[in-house]
Amino acid sequence: MIIATALMLWKTLILCTMSDSPIVVVLSGSMEPGLRRGDLLVLENWRRATEIGETVVFNVRGRDVPIVHRIVRAHGGNVRGDDERLMLTKGDNNFADDIGLYAPGQRWLTEEDIVGRAFVFLPHVGRLTILMNDYPAFKVCLLAVLGYYVVTGKD
Repeated sequence: MIIATALMLWKTLILCTMSDSPIVVVLSGSMEPGLRRGDLLVLENWRRATEIGETVVFNVRGRDVPIVHRIVRAHGGNVRGDDERLMLTKGDNNFADDIGLYAPGQRWLTEEDIVGRAFVFLPHVGRLTILMNDYPAFKVCLLAVLGYYVVTGKD
């Protein structure tokens, strides 16, 4: 019952935000001081045009983990839609832009690379995710305790 409820809530959040990955955790300090490691972001994709200054989450081809950074330059994307919008991102705490993070030969992001735009920010809520990634034994213990409660719990 708990798993079914969690799945329904997740699918509802996907539908409401129009993002396949509506919740992400900031995993590095590249966006400090505005966003810190362990902060949770809720993403949205209601509108397609991204703006300079927006915090976006994007995928890089060949990498598994999405990146949270700010759009610092953009061009293209005229009103008729026949010109592709190209964007350059940078972490607030980084000296250089993200061209070095992009896939080999890629100099700009397109709208297809964008997972979503941050519209809700919850400080420190994602710390548990970071603990589980940094300390695998903690993850095993936590899952064992949760499994114990699911098996022995009474409805």
